[in-house]
Amino acid sequence: MVVVVIRFLDNFSRKIKLVFMATYDPRIDAYIEKAAEFARPIMNHVRELVHKVCPDVEETMKWSFPHYDYRGEMMCSMAAFKQHCAFGFWKASLMKDPDLVETAKSEVAMGHLGRITSVKDLPSDRKLTSWIKEAMALNDQGIKVVKAPPKKTVVLETPDYFAKALKKNKAAQKEYDAFSPSAKKEYITWLEDAKTEATRDKRMEQAVEWIAEGKQRNWKYMK
Repeated sequence: MVVVVIRFLDNFSRKIKLVFMATYDPRIDAYIEKAAEFARPIMNHVRELVHKVCPDVEETMKWSFPHYDYRGEMMCSMAAFKQHCAFGFWKASLMKDPDLVETAKSEVAMGHLGRITSVKDLPSDRKLTSWIKEAMALNDQGIKVVKAPPKKTVVLETPDYFAKALKKNKAAQKEYDAFSPSAKKEYITWLEDAKTEATRDKRMEQAVEWIAEGKQRNWKYMK
């Protein structure tokens, strides 16, 4: 009997310790409260599981939805929408679990678990726990997400024949210089795609006229 009581008190003290260690952000309480009725049990379930698996997790709000940081880095996040919820890991691209990779490939909503409309749509707690632990390990090891290098800006040169035509029309030259690279590209591509020189010259004449009026290549279809 004494042993049972001691075990009970020991388990109770551990639970109390976890409650005081956990950091709950009142902003997330408010976020869940304002969410649709179907979303609340989903978000509460995910929230409590994250805290249970990672007692040192820190709740916060980023980009207007709940995030969970660990070791000073983002670990996972959740969000509620009108008809579904979403949950995902910041470093999902680095995680090794094949099931997570597969669901990430086929996702149809923000996050990595697709559209979650009920607690039943969530993976088992065992599966979620393994993912959370994997995400924790990545933060423990200080592994960073490698961002893709920015795409090089391709500078599109204006053909000499087109540049000369524009130079003869001050209004067209002024408008063309103010065009965005994509707007310039549309005209250049149109001219370069001409099959014959006669067709190209005819298009160029029309292009200079439109440009002088401040019109882009597909102005007829623009609202």
